Amino acid sequence: MTASPPLRPLRLPVRLRPRSLRTLALALAALVAGCSTPKAESPGYDPARVQARIEHVLPAGADDRAGWARDITAALAAQRIAPDRGNLCAVIAVAGQESNFQSDPTVPGLGRIARAEIDRRAAEHHVPQLLVRAALALHGPDGRSYADRIDAVRSERELSRVYEDFIGMVPLGKRLFGDANPIHTGGPMQVSVAFAEQYAKDHPYPYPVEGSIRHEVFTRRGGLYFGIAHLLGYPADYPSPIYRFADYNAGFYASRNAAFQNAVTRATGIPLELDGDLVSYGNWGEVGKTELAVRTLAARLGLGEGEIHRALAQGERADFAQTDTYTKVFALADRLNGRPLPRAMLPKIRLESPKITRRLTTAWFAQRVDSRYRSCMARMR
Repeated sequence: MTASPPLRPLRLPVRLRPRSLRTLALALAALVAGCSTPKAESPGYDPARVQARIEHVLPAGADDRAGWARDITAALAAQRIAPDRGNLCAVIAVAGQESNFQSDPTVPGLGRIARAEIDRRAAEHHVPQLLVRAALALHGPDGRSYADRIDAVRSERELSRVYEDFIGMVPLGKRLFGDANPIHTGGPMQVSVAFAEQYAKDHPYPYPVEGSIRHEVFTRRGGLYFGIAHLLGYPADYPSPIYRFADYNAGFYASRNAAFQNAVTRATGIPLELDGDLVSYGNWGEVGKTELAVRTLAARLGLGEGEIHRALAQGERADFAQTDTYTKVFALADRLNGRPLPRAMLPKIRLESPKITRRLTTAWFAQRVDSRYRSCMARMR
């Protein structure tokens, strides 16, 4: 795979932002060819041929190759996204990086990580360990204790179900977690459950819902459907797919916004973190560093502070690039630089999770996915 909000401990390397909940409705189908994710305006694609192409390029270790090909084809068709080489390989690359094409990928040491998360939350709520152990010793619906179930989990789907029972049936579970299952992402593309739930409200889900949308995310068909929506379901006129892969990890338009932050630094001399966050997503009313920096240009650009804020607040929308703030900042920065600055850059974000034991970044994720993408494109030819 992205600032830094509270860690999301039970996911493959990722950085997620509070802002993402406000932009779920922006998962629009894209407009034109190339990196803009073309839509299939007519039923001109033969599903059997599309599935055959997918099966041809899937890695040898994929389980049920025909099933993967079928579900990818169906998800693209349901969202009217053209199954061209670029889109197919983008999906295959992300799914390969996130799950290695295992429908319910295992996570080494997941039980230990889960117990550590429970202990961390207990400490935050000043809950004695004696009470924690007593709660985990209770037996759940399947007759096993919660401690035994947690120790035995191998995948995030299994752990999510344990948490559901623990929160719903044990008073301490509600105290530690509220109504929020701490497994925030899952499935073969490690897509956000919150994104999937909102997307399903705004778009017809093509399958019968078995239990809940959360449960669907952990299935192959649902994980691919919502993952494809998050990866390809918004317009982005990038010069290379690597920036869309970075966005998949860091949030919609993070690569475009990082380039904008770079332009602000060039125009002001104020160093900014190129994280793609254009406004503050922390305390209510707090003005972020990027906004403060742009405000220093207000007089030179002929913009008011309110206009600047309103523009930056559109940072997860395509039309931010049409605002006066965006165009005037880049015009000034390009002039000072002597040549045009890039309009897309890989965000510089450190990935943090108890499952990560070495230094990883959003750029690392995007580069790994891009390598898989290029290999897929070569095989597809």
